[in-house]
Parts: sequence; C-alpha cells; structure tokens
Amino acid sequence: MVSSDQRRRQLAREKYARQQQRRAEAQRRARRTTVIASSVAVVLAAGLAVWASVALTGDDSGSDTVAAQPSETPSAAPTEEKQPEPAMSIDRKATYAMALKTNVGDITITMDAAKAPHTVNSFKHLADKKYFDGTKCHRLTTSGIFVLQCGDPKGDGTGGPGYSIPDENLNGLGKPGQAGTVTYPKGTVAMANAGPNTGGSQFFLVYKDTQLPPNYTPFGTFDADGLKAVEEVAKAGVEGGAGDGAPQKKVTIEKAAVTKK
Repeated sequence: MVSSDQRRRQLAREKYARQQQRRAEAQRRARRTTVIASSVAVVLAAGLAVWASVALTGDDSGSDTVAAQPSETPSAAPTEEKQPEPAMSIDRKATYAMALKTNVGDITITMDAAKAPHTVNSFKHLADKKYFDGTKCHRLTTSGIFVLQCGDPKGDGTGGPGYSIPDENLNGLGKPGQAGTVTYPKGTVAMANAGPNTGGSQFFLVYKDTQLPPNYTPFGTFDADGLKAVEEVAKAGVEGGAGDGAPQKKVTIEKAAVTKK
C-alpha cells in the first residue's frame, strides 16, 4: 500500500517532470526567436534587437527559467526541497573582490555589499565552497545585447545552487527610458534570473553597453584586463555563427575566490 508520504513524493516528481518539459520547450522557442523570454519586444520601438535572452536567465531557483534574458533562467533543475538562502556572513558596509582565474585570462570583479548584500553574500558563500571552480561560461550573446553568461555548474543554463536570492539595486542604473530599458554599461556584472527574486548563481558580464529592462541585479564591475579578455571571446563569436549561444572560444572558470578589500 502506498503511504501518503510516498504519494506526495510521486506527485512532486511528476510535477517536476512537467516543469522541466515546459522549460525545455520555452528555451527552444526563445532561441528560435532570439527574444528574451519574459519580455514582449520591449525594445522594438527603439529598433533594438530584443535581448536574445542571456537567458539572462538561468538557474536553480526552482521556478521555470527560460534561457532568454540575462538570466539565470534556464530552468535550473530544482531539488525536491528548496534550500534556504545562506545566512548573512559578510560585512554589509564593505567592498569585496571576486577573482576569477579563467583559461582566457584573469577577471577581477569588484562587488559593493552595501548595494547588493544578499548577492555578495551568496557569491562569497559559493566561492568558499569552490562552487564555480571548473565551470564554463555557457552563453555568449553578440546581437541586441552584449554579454557573456557564466556561473552554471551544469554548463547548459539549467543549473543553480538550489536556493534563490532577492533582486537588489535595480534602481542603480537610473530611471528607465520610454522603451522601458536602462543602459547596463560595459564592464557591468549582473545577475541572470528567471523572473523577480529568482537569482541563483548565474551572472553575466557586459562587454559592450547594453539596453535591458532594469530587472537584473547589477552588483559589480569587472576590471580592464577582464574586459579585454571577454571582448576577445566576443570577437571569436558564437558557435555556428549565430548571435546567441555557446561561445566559439571556450571559457572555463578554473578558480574563483572572494575576499574583502
């Protein structure tokens, strides 16, 4: 006889399977249309190619993520029981540096804990656990938006830490224009997501000024050497010659460390 607990787990597994199928279908649609999943042609009036979805989406937030915005989104295969956000352990008034050692060069990200404490705390927590070590930057977008997306342990846009963090500093880049977008300046580092307050571990590096809705937590900037390295990756283009997809020049984060400045 099946117990109520076993039945509950079975229903949970079936629900998860349905969610994964919907996510896969949404990702395919997003890549075909190169339109950011959660936006309805916000930038058409300005003649901009709508964010191919850095998917700025992508992570294990437990909600349906679609690879189409700078997102963490892409269906971050959630665990049956979602984990809580890490306990706050950083100095909220301090500045932190995240050093990424990659196969294409070192990238140093300066993070302001006062403006994005939950985000900085999460990156410190994950880096201390070597979460990012050996992961690849899985998505490059060279049309409409100009970003390199990293932070997915699965390397396909569907991974994440099993918990989500809240959006922060969304007013940090100014007031949106008529098209509903703000400029994410080159050198900006922001969180990918699957919708409001669904950030996980995926983030994107902006290598050229990019117009996006102010939906993605800008939590830091990366240095000139790092920008040069990312620009070289962008010059090599996307696999298959598309404007959005896996970078032709592979990028692997060999080691990540976060320290207080």
